[in-house]
Amino acid sequence: MYRLHGAIALPLLLIASSRSSAPQELTDHRISVNVDLVVLQATVRDRKGRLAPDLREQDFEIYEDGVRQTIHLFRHEDTPVTVGLVVDHSGSMRPKLPEVMAAAATFAQASSTQDEMFVVNFNEKVSMGLPEEIPFTNRSDELARAISTAPATGQTALYDAVLVAQRRLQSGNRDKKVLIIISDGGDNASKHSLEEVVKTAAESTTQMYTVGIFDDGDADRNPAVLRRLAVATGGEAFFPGQPGEVVSICKSIAHDIRHQYTLGYVPNQAAPPGAYRAIHVVAQAADRTKLIVRTRSGYIAARERAPVKDDPDK
Repeated sequence: MYRLHGAIALPLLLIASSRSSAPQELTDHRISVNVDLVVLQATVRDRKGRLAPDLREQDFEIYEDGVRQTIHLFRHEDTPVTVGLVVDHSGSMRPKLPEVMAAAATFAQASSTQDEMFVVNFNEKVSMGLPEEIPFTNRSDELARAISTAPATGQTALYDAVLVAQRRLQSGNRDKKVLIIISDGGDNASKHSLEEVVKTAAESTTQMYTVGIFDDGDADRNPAVLRRLAVATGGEAFFPGQPGEVVSICKSIAHDIRHQYTLGYVPNQAAPPGAYRAIHVVAQAADRTKLIVRTRSGYIAARERAPVKDDPDK
């Protein structure tokens, strides 16, 4: 939660409640969004891919729909994060899960001790990996165990899984929200659509990092979906050549998350409810060298929504 001129503003934050029944059967809730303060997490690198660590507020420019905005919030610190690991357990993933479990453990070890994490497993069904009495953890062994408990069989309900993870994410008490999605990107079993996933992402501050694991002959692979989710939310898409590379990728993601800039602005003009607003951020180093900024590509302005169920199967 951020303060702006003494008033509290919730930055594109999904507000949800939950009940203590089965983890995958969270309560119905109404999603509401407050865009008084639009908050962005930005990763900044130079042309060689190195992080730019010493930028000042005046080194950034933010544009919404092409109009420059005044920056009201600027931070560069290791902010605690709520992280959801969304792991594909369809049949094709069976030989790859040991590397995924090792990657989850590595991610936890490279993260802050103040971070809180959970696991969503999916094939044609979606389930929470951690026990009911442990909604979040920062222990590497618990994360690996949470992934190992689900069988790798059946089809792929990727979109349903991401929506369940999005809603569980909002029950965490860290302002910064991240999903790491490990899948081939294909979907052949969801009751929800890709457009619903993208729309929900645009109404939140969640960043999505995607890791595409598939073979060249995998007919269900869909790297375009994984790229779209990452680009839209300011995350990054990775496509390892070998399953063994997933460990180093997850370590890189943890490093990326811990070295971001937090920027916030109040839009110059209020958007009509439900309107999409495009965001573009520019940064320059002190020597005027152009830098590459990665952040979310836009957001959907606040509007009333009908209640949405957490479990897509209900």
